[in-house]
Amino acid sequence: MIRKQVYIKPHQDALLKKKAGELGVTEAELIRRALETHLTAGTVVQKDMMAWEREKQFILSRIKPGNREQRRQWRREELYER
Repeated sequence: MIRKQVYIKPHQDALLKKKAGELGVTEAELIRRALETHLTAGTVVQKDMMAWEREKQFILSRIKPGNREQRRQWRREELYER
């Protein structure tokens, strides 16, 4: 392992101590877990951006001026009756 020294704010220190105690791990282990989660999450977000762009285009197509005038033919309560 490689040793790193960082500065954190007092409220972050309190939260770190509390969460590490709740999980029964050291503060260092909790920091390693948080780093791993944060640093690997970026790759997932990048892959999902294309899916979001497709979804956004679908949403925009549904709210075209002509589509807004159409009223739905069902009520929300009917969904629960199925």
